[in-house]
Amino acid sequence: MAIPATPVNPAGSEMSNGMGKKYLIPFILVTSLFFLWGLANILNSALIAHFQPLFNISRSMALLVETAFYFGYFLVAIPAGLFMETKGYKRGIILGLLLYAAGALLFIPAAETLTFAFFLGALFIIASGLAFLETAANPYVTILGNPRTAVQRLNLSQSFNGVALIVGPVLASQLIFAGNEGELLTQASKQKAADAVIVPYIGIAVAVLFVAFLFSLTKMPEPANSGKLRFDRSIFQHKHLTRGIIAQFFYVGAQASIWGITIDYVTHLLPGISKEAASGTFLAAGTFLFVAGRFIGTFLMSYVKEQRLLWIFALFAFLFCLVGIYAGGYVAVYAVLGLNFFMSIMFPTIFALGVKDLGTNTKLGSSFIIMAIVGGAALPPIVGAVSDTAGIQACFWLPALCFLVVMYYGLSGYKIREVSA
Repeated sequence: MAIPATPVNPAGSEMSNGMGKKYLIPFILVTSLFFLWGLANILNSALIAHFQPLFNISRSMALLVETAFYFGYFLVAIPAGLFMETKGYKRGIILGLLLYAAGALLFIPAAETLTFAFFLGALFIIASGLAFLETAANPYVTILGNPRTAVQRLNLSQSFNGVALIVGPVLASQLIFAGNEGELLTQASKQKAADAVIVPYIGIAVAVLFVAFLFSLTKMPEPANSGKLRFDRSIFQHKHLTRGIIAQFFYVGAQASIWGITIDYVTHLLPGISKEAASGTFLAAGTFLFVAGRFIGTFLMSYVKEQRLLWIFALFAFLFCLVGIYAGGYVAVYAVLGLNFFMSIMFPTIFALGVKDLGTNTKLGSSFIIMAIVGGAALPPIVGAVSDTAGIQACFWLPALCFLVVMYYGLSGYKIREVSA
């Protein structure tokens, strides 16, 4: 079952004061998935910068990496929910991991044939697997404990993909960019640069297959008392859900755009900084701030309502975008890196607020919010086109507007209103 509507245990059970010992191992295993999709996500930033000289394409074309990746989420979210409804969480997670590994292994023929479209296809398959994992893991974490702490618990689990967000840029700097930043004028130099992506993605495939093996050996609880995933038009009467879908669309679009263009932004505003340093030092510093923001945000939610923290963080993200547009040099770069801190809590907080009190429609609502990740497919090429025509700093106007949408959701859009019968 993809997205359960009710907690595994009723209120007052062992879950009421925490997670419950019987669910600790499943919680740890599911939380480990957050690292894996965090790694796939952040490596796209390196691929975008790497593919531009490799295939001699524009920034907007290179940002199709994000389009292929996030379009996989959009197309597979509902099928993933339907699959897990009949086959269960465990099989759904294992299938997602196998798709992830298959997509990573397809980087081998994509590199050997020097085909940009082949890489896009491999990324689409990876994202299709991740759609299974996120469709299962995000709502699964929210029901493994007291409903009142669901947002904090989800933020905690999401924090662990932050480790991948820091490791990924460093990995890219050492394995993808190192020794592959010169002019790619000959077939041999292009082949060498293309082959640089093979080793990290083979490593990812091996790790993912190992995790799939561990899941196959572990008894996973299947949530009970959750209605079937079925389309119900009345779900759109829940305005906090529909607005949450919109907010998630714009947030993911902003995040994908910012991460996808950060390396180019740094090398453009700081002449002399290599892509290796832009990834391993600057982007890694930004993602470190993302992780710090997730942990600090989770802590602050003990004292500040999640919706209030959401709009405050969105406001600061908007202001930092303005600095990135109008300032120059290190000030602008530091502002763009600082955006990561304020983006940190947005996805899990919007998700949890959007599915709140949906009852038997929780599965369907969760799938729609996962589908909203298509914002990461739609907006980056637009950002790239603006960058190609108006300049790389001007393209930050689009993320700035996205954060205003998120701010509105935290101020008012999250409110649950009584649905008429």
